[in-house]
Amino acid sequence: MMVGGSKANPSLWWRLSWQLGLGFVGVVTAVIIGLCFYGATILSPNVALEDHITAVLAPAVALDPEGRLEIKDTPELDALKREYDGLWYVAATTKGSYVSYGSIPAVYGELARLTYLFEGADIRGSAATDEIASVESVETAIGELRVLFGGVADKGWPVFTLMGIAYPIYIPLLAIALPAVFLAVPRIVGRGLASVSEVARKASEIEPRRYDARLPLDGIPREVAPLVIAFNEALDRLENEHRKRQHFLIDAAHELRTPIAIMQTRIDGTAEGQERRQLLDDVARLAETAEQLLDFERNDQATDLHETVDLVEIARTVVADLAPLAIGAGYQISFRSAVESLKRKGSPSALPRAVSNLLRNAIDHGGGGGMITVSVSAAGGGRISVADEGPGIAAVHRELVFEPFYRVTPKSKGAGLGLSLVKQIVLNHGGEVHIENRAAGAEVTIQLE
Repeated sequence: MMVGGSKANPSLWWRLSWQLGLGFVGVVTAVIIGLCFYGATILSPNVALEDHITAVLAPAVALDPEGRLEIKDTPELDALKREYDGLWYVAATTKGSYVSYGSIPAVYGELARLTYLFEGADIRGSAATDEIASVESVETAIGELRVLFGGVADKGWPVFTLMGIAYPIYIPLLAIALPAVFLAVPRIVGRGLASVSEVARKASEIEPRRYDARLPLDGIPREVAPLVIAFNEALDRLENEHRKRQHFLIDAAHELRTPIAIMQTRIDGTAEGQERRQLLDDVARLAETAEQLLDFERNDQATDLHETVDLVEIARTVVADLAPLAIGAGYQISFRSAVESLKRKGSPSALPRAVSNLLRNAIDHGGGGGMITVSVSAAGGGRISVADEGPGIAAVHRELVFEPFYRVTPKSKGAGLGLSLVKQIVLNHGGEVHIENRAAGAEVTIQLE
């Protein structure tokens, strides 16, 4: 949770996609504008007004009764002359008839009668004048008109004019390129981030007790590699601390065995009585707790999870071993199996401990009487259930009983490690364990895949 509010994690894929797409659009736009600026430097400065001037002159031209060219004073032409007071032009038909307006520079005077010969021209660079002239052609009611004009070189916006002229080129280009970019860029970005997604998937698959698991660096982008390396280094530190804790618990459990054995020997030498029996029970409880701690660490280091085991044989053997204990505690015990044999991959050392802990738990909490039933079936890949006829387990306790040192009744004899060890073993085998209350008692089931 973020302090002061929460924000959704931004999508790197989306951010890269739209930023690259906009970047491409920006580059194309800059190229188009740049080319127009470049064109404005090499084309005639009159280009900004070429279309305007010819468009105004076209409807104003006519032939007089004698067939000579004349230009009528239209409102548009009058407005053009007022707006550009330095404007001059020569309008000529293709047959040589022409009229002029304005003060034509002397250097271009000789070109006036030759205007009909030019369909288009950019005239400049003469040492005699700085005046820039242009020739443009336009279709009119009397035929093609060719116009030589000048005096407007510093007027208008050539760049915008060129952009308007060039739109048949760049509009189709953008219309084709932009959809392609916005379709291609997300795919390219997605493929570039595929390795990151794969690392994230593998990170999510790291199991709590797989301290040796590391994320792969193969194919990871250089920019993301430091994050993966840092994550792996964090896993290294966790593994080191786990091993230290593991060694401590193993050493502590082993060290407890000696004083417990000494205490038991000394108590055995005392006189019979209630206090002696109580001390023996307490020492037995200490010994069992030490052994279960060792079982925890042995199971954490289990490397024999892929050997072939027979679940029917495991359950039958555990029932035979603990039957005297169950009968001595006042129970009847039975074994049932829907199949003669049920072989699968697992640990031949851990699975018997799990079944044994379930049966011991039933003996301790089954109410001191009734039937304890151990059953095996092939459902779902393999199932072992232990049911008793005791008081059952309240719903509020059903998940908590799998936590280490949790006891439903604080004064119970157990250390609260049995069911926790069962769950740990089952999870190591990729299975699950759950508890259900029946009409009489509870049933704990190990489900293996």
